[in-house]
Amino acid sequence: MHDGMPHRHPNRVRFGVVGVVLAIATAACAPLPRKTAAGDAPAPPAVTAVAPENDLMLKLLAAQFALQGDDLAAGAQGYAEAADLSDDPAVAEEATRLALAVRQWPMARRALARWQQLAPKERGIVQSRAALALGEQRADDAYVDLAALAARGDDQSWRLVAQALLNAPDKAAAAKLLERLATPEHLAAKETNWIAMSQLAFKLGDKGVAQRLADRAVSTFHGSESYAWSARLALDRGDKAAARAQYAEALKRDPDSLRLRGGYAALLADAGDNAAAARALERGPQNDTTFASRAAYAARAEDKAALTRLYREMQAGKGERSGERSYLLGQVGEMLDKRAEALEWYREVGDDDEHWFDARIREAVLLDQLGREAEALDFLHQLQAQTGEDSEQLGSAYLLEAELFVRRQRPRDALAVYERALGVLSDDTRLLYARALLAVEQGDADSAERDLRRVVELKPDDAEAMNALGYTIADGSPRGSPKLGEARELIRRAIELKPNEPAIIDSLGWLHYRLGDLDASLKQLRRAYEKQPEPDIAAHLGEVLWVKGERDEARRIWDEGRRKDPKNKVLLETIKRLTS
Repeated sequence: MHDGMPHRHPNRVRFGVVGVVLAIATAACAPLPRKTAAGDAPAPPAVTAVAPENDLMLKLLAAQFALQGDDLAAGAQGYAEAADLSDDPAVAEEATRLALAVRQWPMARRALARWQQLAPKERGIVQSRAALALGEQRADDAYVDLAALAARGDDQSWRLVAQALLNAPDKAAAAKLLERLATPEHLAAKETNWIAMSQLAFKLGDKGVAQRLADRAVSTFHGSESYAWSARLALDRGDKAAARAQYAEALKRDPDSLRLRGGYAALLADAGDNAAAARALERGPQNDTTFASRAAYAARAEDKAALTRLYREMQAGKGERSGERSYLLGQVGEMLDKRAEALEWYREVGDDDEHWFDARIREAVLLDQLGREAEALDFLHQLQAQTGEDSEQLGSAYLLEAELFVRRQRPRDALAVYERALGVLSDDTRLLYARALLAVEQGDADSAERDLRRVVELKPDDAEAMNALGYTIADGSPRGSPKLGEARELIRRAIELKPNEPAIIDSLGWLHYRLGDLDASLKQLRRAYEKQPEPDIAAHLGEVLWVKGERDEARRIWDEGRRKDPKNKVLLETIKRLTS
């Protein structure tokens, strides 16, 4: 028998109800009596018509149809009426739970009485009685029943207590009732009980009770789980120092717990100490998950020493090396500038591994970086033939081939790759977008606009595509052009979708500049630069400052951009055009 509280949409026929319906159906379809020896058939039995108000099967079917239509109130009413007619406790149970779900307390009281009459020993009756008392604001009565459940001491009984409290209409009253129940007498010497009730208080919105119960668990049991939950509460109130201290205590007691180590590392990383996060994971047993997390944290911290230790540790691992481990070795090898070694690690990743394609892509990149350009291109052509049936992978292989030509300043060859690729994958938005960006760099605004319009057509809600098209139109249109209105609409739609995206804010600022509104332009460009001080935005911000006469600040912004990327084409062209 199910002991849980009602679901929001309990549109199902329970086992007992099915039994009732089948019994009625079977009786209705019973075979006709055989003929007597004399050949005379006996008279058929008299059929007594059942009044609709007494037709159990009709009420059950009507209730089920109501539930299937998400009409909980009608379903509850139908089951309540069926419970009055049925001797099946499952019908009364369902009637009780549905009435509680729709908060029809008189109906629930009647159904509960019927259920208790038919199955007086059911544990769910005690829970439902407490739920009804909570609904009717009879806290003391609810306490008596919930305390009786808690006294049983088993996990299922405590689960019923938690369900009743969580479903209570008045969460504050439920939290007060929980505080009355959460005593040593009821919770006994079980650490898990204290933690569970603290977590329940937290869910009910009473963080004070949650903290008091957590503190009691820590002081009584000094267990790792108590400290870990206390750390979570400290994080919730914004006390990261206390959370770190509690996690440290938890790890002293259970240093091998991957969950605790992972939580502690995440806390350290959230505080900005990625190096400490990597070190926290170094202790204790290791697997591919911990290795990957350590690599990520150490990479963010730019901690070459930690990466070197990790690399050696993974290399020395005993047993058969997984594809995931080989792939991670390749990644860390690249971070440590061990390109030749990384290439061999990637080659260890088998064709049946989930990292197979990514490993092949990295192979091509490394071949090119090692000066083996022809080999890299041949390898990519083989990869394109191998992935022909997977459009996502095939497109990625084409994109990388074009990118290799772009890196070597061979734009014509890159454009040829895009032409070849789009002949196969005509509507691959990644290829269209990449070709458009290359066309912009080559000064071919018309081709860029054409490709970007197609991307927006294919992905009408793509903020990046709308922004790119809007910026391209704004940058290439003279002041007063009616096309600037279209650019404004595209950028407006993009910024509605991603209001805090620096690139889109930059486009908005540049559009204002093209429209002649220098103050509005400067406001948006400063905001974009604060969020992401990168050279392209520095070029735009510096230009507006220069035009406004604030030339010292313009030079300072440009200098910052040049320090980040001395070869940035947009920045260098802007400085030359304005200062020559």
